[in-house]
Amino acid sequence: MFWTGELIAKTAPVRRRAVPAYAPHVDRGMAAYLGLAIGDALGATVEFLTPNEIRHQIGLHCDITGGGWLRLKAGKVTDDTTMSLALGESIIAKGRVDALAAAEAFDAWMRAKPVDIGNTVRRNLIAFRQTGNPEAPASEHDAGNGAAMRVLPVALACYGQPEKTTIFANRAQAHVTHHNALSDAACETLIFMVQDFLAGRDPVDVERQRAGKLVSDFPVFAYDKRLRENPSGFVVDTMQAVLQSFFATETFEDCLIDVVNRGGDADTTGAIAGMLAGARYGMDSIPKRWSNALDASIRAQCPAQALELLAPQVS
Repeated sequence: MFWTGELIAKTAPVRRRAVPAYAPHVDRGMAAYLGLAIGDALGATVEFLTPNEIRHQIGLHCDITGGGWLRLKAGKVTDDTTMSLALGESIIAKGRVDALAAAEAFDAWMRAKPVDIGNTVRRNLIAFRQTGNPEAPASEHDAGNGAAMRVLPVALACYGQPEKTTIFANRAQAHVTHHNALSDAACETLIFMVQDFLAGRDPVDVERQRAGKLVSDFPVFAYDKRLRENPSGFVVDTMQAVLQSFFATETFEDCLIDVVNRGGDADTTGAIAGMLAGARYGMDSIPKRWSNALDASIRAQCPAQALELLAPQVS
């Protein structure tokens, strides 16, 4: 009997777990979330470095190695990913994008002592604690990229809904920390670009309709005049770098390598570019060396949350 069992063990075919087949928009939504986290982890290593400093210290930065000014372990992410996950959890729990639920989720996230937090986010969350009002006052000085970096849960939850509904939903969460017209314009452009790519739209049409409208409405966002290197946390700098890189490359990998090697606020440009590239190219486009290097918990949470947020559209 032992011999027979041993023979069967050696000769029986291995049963592999079947990989679920997802609808194209679901695959792209999962890839967008994984891409956000990968771009965040990749860019964090070179955040605040200039392109010349990156070249001299690393060469071409193309692997998830950790380090950087935050001294992260390889595969760890920053506030770009963790705030997105916090927002997504609040949307799932509430059943919609809700300003108070988002503010409470962000406040709980801040109380948990995240590895990094932007000054505008901190200031307006402290104000929320004091007043209970989830909407920060409008300010021309709050045009940072802290709301734009976390829009993916809104894009997924509002997929298939009217644009006016989506705009309202975005501003409910964005104005908790960033109540600014430039921030709103960037957030909504990114949301609609993600949704367009989930629907399989052609990148040329997306650039013309979405990025073109952004530049038409707010000419300060024009991104084709000069290469945007060393982008700051100003949402205009961020969008210029991301849009230049995204539309000038043809693969997920090329896009992320290009944008993070521009330095500056590289975790955020990497996260936003990764979100767009994932939505455009899908799961199969993501290099295994990057997904395998990502923190295991984050690697599991991001696509799982994407599935939940897209659940009303999943059949």
